[in-house]
Amino acid sequence: MKTTKPKVLAFDVFGTVVDWHGSIAAEAKRLDLPVDPDAFATAWRDGYRPAMARVRSGDLPWTKIDDLHRLILDQILNTFQITSLSEIEKQNLNRIWHRLSPWQDTVEGLNKLKRQFTIVTLSNGNLGLLANMAKNASLPWDLILSAEVFRHYKPDPETYLGVASTFDLLPEEVMLVAAHKDDLMAADRCGLQTAFIERSLEFGPHFKRQDLHIEQFINYHAKDLNDLAAQLDC
Repeated sequence: MKTTKPKVLAFDVFGTVVDWHGSIAAEAKRLDLPVDPDAFATAWRDGYRPAMARVRSGDLPWTKIDDLHRLILDQILNTFQITSLSEIEKQNLNRIWHRLSPWQDTVEGLNKLKRQFTIVTLSNGNLGLLANMAKNASLPWDLILSAEVFRHYKPDPETYLGVASTFDLLPEEVMLVAAHKDDLMAADRCGLQTAFIERSLEFGPHFKRQDLHIEQFINYHAKDLNDLAAQLDC
């Protein structure tokens, strides 16, 4: 379902632009942690939504993702009975989220899209994390926007509408690009255009995604960012 082209593309980052599972599993292997690397990566990410829900419900005050990631890390280190890491080593491990590797098509695809559109992040990651990630992975953002800017985590409407407000645009002049249909559905409810990116390996090589089919509410469905660029005539 195609509409008038947007002016701004806002990107989900974790999973859509960068490979969180593969990066964390590789770090667990590098550190020789006594744990299955895939299970460790999955457990860390599994704590993400419950932690954000505590902030959104008011159970926790506003807390940036770096600090939520550390809370989750401490929990899973206990769960996996990993006691060998020093405090400095834990801090460095927590910052793996700043060093996540991009998907193979990411940098090329973003640069193609940037020729025609303003490209920005719309991530629950905090600003420092996203800036370090961009530097590390050569991500060519025009602007880094974050839940930290709006003091709301996705899928709160304030995040999606905040992008339009930042650029003084109508919601339909912004398109959310994401590999997660719940994120896209929330953006669609706010009037944004939507683009789904298939990331079949987001949750690791042993997880088979069941949500890669085309949805009526999604404006563009693409295999990767190069495919999206082609569909948008970039």
